[in-house]
Order: sequence, then C-alpha cells, then structure tokens
Amino acid sequence: MLENLPYIISTIIQPLNLVLMVAGTIVGIIFGAIPGLSGTMAVMLFMPLTYTMDHGTAIIFLLALWIGGCSGAFIGSVLLGIPGSASAVATCWDGHPMAQKGQASKALAIGMTASFVGTFFSAIIGGLLAEKVADFAFAMGPWEYASLCLVAMTMVLAISKGNMFKGLAASCIGLLLASVGFSPIDAEPRFVFGNMYLMGGLGMIVVLTGIFAVSHILVTFGKGFSQPPEVTKEGLKGFGLKGKDIMEELPNILRSFLIGLGIGFLPGMGSGLSNLVAYSSAKNASKHPEEYGHGAAGGIWAPEVANNAAIGGAMIPMAALGIPGDSTTALLIGALTIHGLEMGPMVFKNSGNVVYLMFFTVAVVALLVFLIQCITKRWFPYILKVPSWFMYPALLIICLASAYVDSGNLYKCGMMMVFCAVGVLMEMGGLPSSPLILAFILGPIMEKNMLRAFQNTGTWTTFFTRPVSCVLMVLAILCIFSPILKALLGKLKKNKQPANS
Repeated sequence: MLENLPYIISTIIQPLNLVLMVAGTIVGIIFGAIPGLSGTMAVMLFMPLTYTMDHGTAIIFLLALWIGGCSGAFIGSVLLGIPGSASAVATCWDGHPMAQKGQASKALAIGMTASFVGTFFSAIIGGLLAEKVADFAFAMGPWEYASLCLVAMTMVLAISKGNMFKGLAASCIGLLLASVGFSPIDAEPRFVFGNMYLMGGLGMIVVLTGIFAVSHILVTFGKGFSQPPEVTKEGLKGFGLKGKDIMEELPNILRSFLIGLGIGFLPGMGSGLSNLVAYSSAKNASKHPEEYGHGAAGGIWAPEVANNAAIGGAMIPMAALGIPGDSTTALLIGALTIHGLEMGPMVFKNSGNVVYLMFFTVAVVALLVFLIQCITKRWFPYILKVPSWFMYPALLIICLASAYVDSGNLYKCGMMMVFCAVGVLMEMGGLPSSPLILAFILGPIMEKNMLRAFQNTGTWTTFFTRPVSCVLMVLAILCIFSPILKALLGKLKKNKQPANS
C-alpha cells in the first residue's frame, strides 16, 4: 500500500482533480439533502460525463458525488423531518424533534461528525482489508462466484419493502433486461428482434436512468409540485457540539460503526438497512430508551455513523470480489469497467494503485465534506427551499444528455423514455428499484460463471458439493423462503402461548 502513495498523492493534487472533488462534494451534498434525490442519483446522472476523463479523475469525481450524497442525506431529516434518502430514515426520528426544540445546530453537528467518523475510518479499514479478501477470493471458482451473485440478489429481496414477491418480480425484470444482446458463451443473439441497436445489449445508463431517475421525475410531476417546505431555522448558530458529548456516546459510536461496516460488507445490503439496525441497537442498549423518538442524541449518532460506515464496508466486496455491496457500488463497477478496470481479485495485481486511490479518496472527501458542512451549515435551509419546478426540468435535461453522451445516438434517448415508462409502471405497482439495479448489474456475471461451472462439471449438484458454494446456495434459499419461515415461526409462537398460560 505504501508504494502506491506517490501515485495517489500526485493524482489527487492535480488542479482539475481538486476542482472536481470540491464540485462533486458540493453537488453530492445538495442531492443528498433534497428529499427524492440521492447520492446514487447524482452518480447515475453525471457518470456519462466521466467517460472521456482519465480513470483517476473519474474515480475522484464519482466518489465525491457519492460521499457527499451519503453525508448530506441527514440535512433533510433534521430540518424537515423528511429523509434525503433511505440511508437517513432513522435519523428523522430524533433529528427533527431535536431541531424543533431549538437544538438544530447540535443535531446538524452530530450528523456531520457522525458522517465523518463513519466514512473516514471505514475507508481506512476497507483499504487494509480489501487485499486480504482478494487473496481469499483467488481460491474461489465459478461455482462460488455464481452463488455469491445469487446471494447478493436474494438478500435484497429479503429486505424489500412490502411484498417480497414484488422485489422478486423487479429482480426478474432486471435479469431479463441484462440478457438482451449476445449470450456470453455461444454468442447467440437474444431478444434483439433484428434491431442492430440491441445487438450490444442495453446500456446501463439508458436502463437505470430511465427506470430510476426519469420515472421519478415524471411521477413527482404527476403528483404536482408543492410549495417549498418551511424549514427549521432556529438554533443554527455555532458548532453546537462539545468533546464531552462525543465521549458520552463513544460506546454507541463504536457499536454503530461495526454494525455499518458489517452490513455494508454483505452483498446487496448497504446503508438503507444499517441505519435502521444501528438505531434499534442503540435504543435497546440505552439506559433511557424512552428518550428515543423525542430528540435523543444517540438516535442521531447511531444511524449516521452506521450508514456512512457502510460505505467502506460496501467497497470491500466491490474491489476484492467484483460484487457490489449496494446499488451505488454497482454503478461504480459499471463506470470502472468502461474505463478498462475490472473489479475482482486480479485488480490488486493489475491496478492495485487505482484501488488504493479509491479508498484514499473516500477518506479525503470525508474530511472535505466535514469542512464544507461546517462552513455552510447556516445555509442548509436554503438548499431545501429550491423550487421543484426549477430543479426537475434541469434534471430531465441532464438525463437526456447522459443517454446521448453514453451512446452517441438519439435512438438510446428514445429507449430511455421507454424504460421511463417501465419505471412509472413499477412505481404504480409498488415494485422496488434496488433489486432491479443489482440484478441488471450482477446478471451477466452470474450467468457467465454459472455457464462456466456447467462446462466444467455438467451438473448443478456441484454447487452443493463444494463447501463455500453450498453455504452460499443454502443462504440464498433461506433468503428466498424467509417470509414463509417467518410466518411459520409466528404461528408456532402463537400456538405455544395458550399452552404456557
């Protein structure tokens, strides 16, 4: 790692990279703060702009957007009571009540500090562990990789909001879209219908921007734009946090950090789950759980440390295994592939300096985010009052420009609008987008390794005779049938209760 420091430092201090780092961080914070947007959407929208950049510059810019978005999500939670993204849902429960008590400065300071702690130290741990995980991955064959991809997708299904079968339907749509084009082994065209534009498959930007971004804009437009919300402005003076406040919450911080790092490492989990688990854990461990939900400081520390610690955790499987930890790392894998960087065990042999640049950039951006937020904290209410009727048309233009830059022809822009219609129908049907994103990214990887496994053995039973693959397959099956298992366990508990009484 130390031998890569000259390359890392020389890349980061380039004037263009420094400018893009600052710009990406500010844009990411704004996207994260505004409800309905997120750091993931920022990465998706601006990814095509990086295609002509050097890979080091592209990495710095995209990571700055992502880290800024993850950290900025707590702003809407505290000042509006509306989370900027799914990663800051639990922050609303105590952040907004604290702001309503006139302690908005303290609530924001806790969010800023917790975000910095979670991101900075998870990046350091991720940089130290990623190569060790890659060394272990060299012993894995196509059976293990196919099983790991299946686990990543089924884990997302297990936590899908509402009906898990809707998550399964969304995942199947993602797999269907990923199969368009030539098959990986025999190069047979599939679902192309004689259309030359479909021969190379569906572009990631076209599909994901249409389903995830453009559809969200149109759905929001259809519901009607409301007046900019009233934002809590009282108590924004000063930093609002003392060293004593941090020391009192140190056990909560450490516990939440480990929760976020561990959940982030699990394929398909990410910050959307870690903030909820950390909040629940903090409340259960607190000496005064009755204070939670009414402005408890621990209710802000726990979710914010955890959801940002999940960043470093998610980057470990992304770099070492080529398996995304969440939907944003799935996008980053696609962007890096376009730049000729294939994530996985061999990346440390071929481009180890790039991997360490990623972790180092996350640590630097975490510090930059903290400094920018300290300077601009009193301006946060103005970010949340940006009129939607100005913002969303501009985002729609960016989406169309992204599709054109990605493909170089207007046909893909029209195709993006088709997928926008698919996204609107998914929204009407309550289908979640995260399973689709992961299935679309992981589908080709899983198919390629599954076919290689069948070529080597010719039978599916090998997936259950190899120890690691068997464990992963069993875990995937348990995730799929988890709703049925939960229902059965619930019935057993109900049947036992009358007998005990």
